[in-house]
Amino acid sequence: MYTTFPPITPGHIHRWGGAGLIVARRPDLRQAPLRSPLLSPAERHAVHALPARRRAEWLAGRLLAKRLVGEFIAAPAHEVEILARDDGSPHVVVGGSPMPAVNVSISHTARHIAAALAPEAVGVDLCETVSAAAVRRVADHAFSPAELALIGTDRPDAMAGAWALKEAAVKADRTGIFGPAPRRVRILGLRPPVLSGRRRAMVWREADAVLALVLAHPATPPGLPAALSSGPAG
Repeated sequence: MYTTFPPITPGHIHRWGGAGLIVARRPDLRQAPLRSPLLSPAERHAVHALPARRRAEWLAGRLLAKRLVGEFIAAPAHEVEILARDDGSPHVVVGGSPMPAVNVSISHTARHIAAALAPEAVGVDLCETVSAAAVRRVADHAFSPAELALIGTDRPDAMAGAWALKEAAVKADRTGIFGPAPRRVRILGLRPPVLSGRRRAMVWREADAVLALVLAHPATPPGLPAALSSGPAG
């Protein structure tokens, strides 16, 4: 079957535009070790406050994000915390100190989980192609008529990719998919992905899921590790 987006290898750390990205297929985490030594007391408190059905995906996302942080800033995993801001978005704390120049984003579906890290605002989102029909039902909320004409409605991977782009963009903006925020981000191209405003984006395919990465207002602050300051790769 023809695929709109290039493939991405699961389980590997990829670099694109100075960002780090990893996507993994979700194992059966119903017996997940919620008292993992990699979780801080604050993280344990957060995970146990969640409904039981959400704990495994929360844990998997945090562990994936911790792996990225450890890779890019050489921090011991047990010193890395991925905590929630008041708006629910994740932020990085290392050794008890917030890391405002290290931004993370996490996404999960029933079969996949992904995490991204960048020096600028970043959003990552997964959408399974089987969700294309659900995306069509809410398309008028998220997409303009011009975007729908560009995307088309007969390609599940295109619909999933467009939705993932919108979700990743509003995550990078720290807004949400509900309300007017999605309409403020315009899709100008799908392959390659082009978004309105000072945003860079990329979309990949992994099995039955589409993965979007969006970097908002890209600029490299001084003093970042070289790994975070590198140009496009991978």
